[in-house]
Amino acid sequence: MALFLTIGASGGYAYYYFVGCYSGTCPISSNPVISTIYGALIGFLLTPSTKKKNSL
Repeated sequence: MALFLTIGASGGYAYYYFVGCYSGTCPISSNPVISTIYGALIGFLLTPSTKKKNSL
């Protein structure tokens, strides 16, 4: 899970750095902290489930 969070956070920061919003009117991409947090959230949501099936 930590790997997906790190990849997501890196992607969020990369989005801020390369795309960004320099006018300050974009709520997500105008702030690097918020963009990184949203990226980490996306990484968390894309984490595969590790739940084992119960074989009876």
